Amino acid sequence: MSVDRIQVLGVNHKTAPVAVREKLCFSNDLDAPFSALRAISACDEFCFLSTCNRVEVIYTSSEQEEAARAIRRFLFSKCRVNDDEAVAYTYLHQGDKAVNHLFRVASSLDSMVVGEPQILGQLKDAYRESSARKTTGVILNRLLHKSFSVAKRIRTETNIGSSAVSISYAAVELAKKIFGNLDNKKALLVGAGEMAELAAEHLINQGVSEVIVANRTLERAVTLAQRFNGSAVALSELISQLEVVDIMLSSTGAPGLILHKKDVKPVMRKRRNRPLFLIDIAVPRDLDPKLNDLDNVYLYDVDDLSNVVEMNKSERESEACTAERIVAEDTLKFLQWLDNMEVSPTIAAIRSKAEIIRKAELEKTFHHLHPSAKEKKSIDKLTSAIINKLLHDPIMFLKENHSPEARKQKLDWARKLFSLDVDSGK
Repeated sequence: MSVDRIQVLGVNHKTAPVAVREKLCFSNDLDAPFSALRAISACDEFCFLSTCNRVEVIYTSSEQEEAARAIRRFLFSKCRVNDDEAVAYTYLHQGDKAVNHLFRVASSLDSMVVGEPQILGQLKDAYRESSARKTTGVILNRLLHKSFSVAKRIRTETNIGSSAVSISYAAVELAKKIFGNLDNKKALLVGAGEMAELAAEHLINQGVSEVIVANRTLERAVTLAQRFNGSAVALSELISQLEVVDIMLSSTGAPGLILHKKDVKPVMRKRRNRPLFLIDIAVPRDLDPKLNDLDNVYLYDVDDLSNVVEMNKSERESEACTAERIVAEDTLKFLQWLDNMEVSPTIAAIRSKAEIIRKAELEKTFHHLHPSAKEKKSIDKLTSAIINKLLHDPIMFLKENHSPEARKQKLDWARKLFSLDVDSGK
């Protein structure tokens, strides 16, 4: 299979603002996207990845332009954007660039916070979902498993995750920048998922005195709060809790806004305008952007976290360079495997034809000479060794790295030289 058939088309935090990305959130309903992608006849294998900061389709196709147009239409089906805008908001990687991109995504080199570990787990979940729905095949199965091993190798051989490990960490760093330090501050976490858990860990480590967890399911809130000696409240108590906390970090999976400007305006009077720091790391957004219009309310969303990322960039630069080298190495290894996938049928056909001829000639010889069993074994080993030595150089020649055009030409020569396609009428 030609490597050019492998493609990745997607939208992430670099190509589209949060106002666009939140309309592309499919995490609550996977049946619809899988049904839509299955209906694209130009798409052979595919894996669908949807996270807070990216939506990607990793796929194979022999009709690349048609597949890309159809996938782009699917991604933006819920958005009021024209075709030119959709193209501007997306990236399309093909061939070795697609392989390299996927390895960088798995290794968190393409994340908003380089080194964060969540993306690998999200990619594994996406693969499990796609595999269970039988939308991946030989090529993508191998490619995705390889991306996992590349990520593991980078974790083992570099310290890329040591300076910043998650979006939640970056959010806490931003809170420190606003308040100077977080000693004796109270924090309210809205949502009890992985992001909230990571945020709670970072907040406690930075001196926050109390963590309150609000969640739609109270049981989940209680479980998370107990881990940090905090308290749990129902989501309906959100407004009253805003009167006493200093920081609120929201990361729910709600389909729309859970807090509006009109809800917070009277709260600020009761707080006597003490600063309220709001961090919205949910996509779609949880918090009304108009909250920033209120005095002493400081609202930041996921796009604002890129500033914190920039501050840490120099610390991660050398580790990222090492990681990029590993990605480049393993991209080449995967391409070599793919090349061999294309060459292997021809090599197998050559060996098979040689073996058929060898056995036929042995049978003739044994019929006339009537050798002993010991002699038959010796002659069989001898002829087998001769065949292997004769075929060694042609096979090594076929396996050598060449451009796709040169490789195709070599395969055509080999099949003609050994008359491999005569029986099939070609």
